[in-house]
Amino acid sequence: MRILATACLAFAAGILSAQYLLPLRLLPYAACGCAVLGVLWAMALHGCNRLRAMLIGFGLAAALLWDFGYVRVVQTPFEALVGETDVLVMETADYPSATDYGCRIEVRILRPGLHGKAIYYGDASLMDTEPGTRLTAQVQINSATDIRGSEVTTHTARGVFLLLYGRGKATAEQGAAGSLRYLPQRFAHRVRDRIAEIFPEQTRPFLKALLLGDTFDLPAEVKSDLGEAGLYHVTAVSGLHCAFLLSLLFFVFGRGPSVLLTVLGIPLLGFYAMMVGLTPSVVRASIMLSFVLVGHIFDRESDSLTAMSAALFLILLHNPFAVKSVSLQLSFAAVGGLSLLSEPLYERILDRRMGALGFFLLGPLSTSAGAMLFTVPLSAVYFGNFVLIAMLSNLLCLWAASVTFASGAVAVLLSFVYAPAARIAAFVPNLGAMYLPKAARLLAALPFHAVYFANPYLKLWLVYIYAMFAACVLLKGRLRYPLAGALAVVSLAFSLWLNVQMFRGDLHIVALDVGQGQSVVLHSDGATALLDCGSNSYLDAGDTAADYLQSIGVRRLDYLILSHYHDDHCNGLMTLLARLSVDRLVLPDVEPEDPYRAEVLSLAERYGIPVTFVYEDLTLSLGGASLTVYPPLSDADMNEACLTALCSAGEFDALFTADINADTECLLLAAHDLPDVEVMMAGHHGSRYSTGEDLLAVASPEAVVVSCGADNRYGHPNVEALRRILNAGASICRTDLQGNIHITVGLE
Repeated sequence: MRILATACLAFAAGILSAQYLLPLRLLPYAACGCAVLGVLWAMALHGCNRLRAMLIGFGLAAALLWDFGYVRVVQTPFEALVGETDVLVMETADYPSATDYGCRIEVRILRPGLHGKAIYYGDASLMDTEPGTRLTAQVQINSATDIRGSEVTTHTARGVFLLLYGRGKATAEQGAAGSLRYLPQRFAHRVRDRIAEIFPEQTRPFLKALLLGDTFDLPAEVKSDLGEAGLYHVTAVSGLHCAFLLSLLFFVFGRGPSVLLTVLGIPLLGFYAMMVGLTPSVVRASIMLSFVLVGHIFDRESDSLTAMSAALFLILLHNPFAVKSVSLQLSFAAVGGLSLLSEPLYERILDRRMGALGFFLLGPLSTSAGAMLFTVPLSAVYFGNFVLIAMLSNLLCLWAASVTFASGAVAVLLSFVYAPAARIAAFVPNLGAMYLPKAARLLAALPFHAVYFANPYLKLWLVYIYAMFAACVLLKGRLRYPLAGALAVVSLAFSLWLNVQMFRGDLHIVALDVGQGQSVVLHSDGATALLDCGSNSYLDAGDTAADYLQSIGVRRLDYLILSHYHDDHCNGLMTLLARLSVDRLVLPDVEPEDPYRAEVLSLAERYGIPVTFVYEDLTLSLGGASLTVYPPLSDADMNEACLTALCSAGEFDALFTADINADTECLLLAAHDLPDVEVMMAGHHGSRYSTGEDLLAVASPEAVVVSCGADNRYGHPNVEALRRILNAGASICRTDLQGNIHITVGLE
């Protein structure tokens, strides 16, 4: 069986290389090279090693050619349509979900040569359509891999290659709606309806997330708490949920004949995987558990490495782009860690006969340790944090997640037979759905529950930890692991202390890299303000700001100031407020009908944050600094109706002009006696119409910071604006090139 694992892992390594390392045009040549090297390597070996060498060489070659062919045959025909406006005939592949402007639906384009999927954005009249409905609509065709100048892999990892924006009303026909093909989606929809029927409003979102992986209605606070406590995986359908499902099957039928359990279990896993959308993690789990069930029939021990590699091969054979799925990477990394670390730990626990209590306590801890072995670096890269209390969280909550899932599934199935009995059966899962979010909130509130890789020293710490424990595996000595653990704690504390030392001084200004948007931290003597929190890029500015602030120990903002109500300045607010408390929200009193303004005020009311509208100069105390906020000076449009601000600490001044243009800058100069400033934020992300010569002449900045995203569609920063800044004698700092820009004032 390990021969199969060798071939499958070689194929996966080839796909990984093709997707991350090698240019497309070189793949055929690289494939030939791998095949030749495999043959030469095999000639130098004997026996099974010769076969393995051949499998590795030809597995790599096959993967490179498969990736090349997939791009040419599947992706390229879709990309050829990008930029066009055309009338397309489509078939809906799932139920629509609501958006601010209508709905979005995953569709298949019914045109020869197009074998993937797309996402269609249409009007709200399509909310009642079922999977299989045939739509005809005029659409603007955009790429799903390049959105607002940012490379995006979440769509292609699911086989989605285009974004279709409806132009006018679509016509809908019956098509394949009601066919057997879409039975799993229809059943999932019925399950959502049953959840809404038998569970109270308070717990419905969590139960939908737990049973179906549907987090759409899950409140931002709950998502934040689950993530901060290391429990978000209970809402991402994976092996945990499939194991719960099989456990329920075993409970109903007892041990029973292996053949019966296999005949029932494999179709059940497949049906459930289709219900929840065939995400890589649930497909992986279904395939691996199917291997286990089949192994029971033939009385064969399960080989987790072979099952895992075979599952990975099948997923990548279907879609090589899936290798870039965060879900897939985390899922396989967790399983790899479980096989390498947790299984030996379980055997040691059993060998030492620690009893039921010892197994209950140490079993989940060993599982958590194994799952974290390879997922911690991925979490650092993708989520920017490392949850220190993850083992404790799993110990306290995984048993409850298991009971809630099983009892919730029973209650939902019972609701199809007799709803009153289902409401009684819903009592237990309802308790679990209340316990788990509350437990997550308490765990997320613990001091030092997580560390954030916005602290640059933690990246070095993580490398050091893995190198140290790798050395422990190679070295001998009874005390090597306790010593490594102690050094890990000491080095972590030192890394956190070093980051705090970066914030000595009278004032710190940090322009956060939020892509095409703006978010600026002002920190002085323990007081903190945030100017704006939004992004037009494929980023969550709220998460970026919260990660950075929590990495320096800030969990409460004295002031949150929004210059205006455009999404690139305020759309991260919901996430930010779910993670941090705010003492005062400062806003412009403009655009009373704007939906973003209404959302901001609704969030302020929800979190009990006092709101101050700025009608005249407002001076705020900020530790050892002061912050003066100026009211809007023009109502020509939203960009001109901005709050602007001046932050001062001693003889240092920094000016922030948000998105106002050169004409409104002149109004600012006429209304206020601005000093010479040392630092200035470029207006409107470096637009050609902002940061004009008059403002530069009066303010005379030494440095100008541009907050913008790489390759954004607006052309920011504009060459003319950059030339004006350089001609004024100022240096330029850019978040798209340098990341976070950190300016320290008054450090002795």
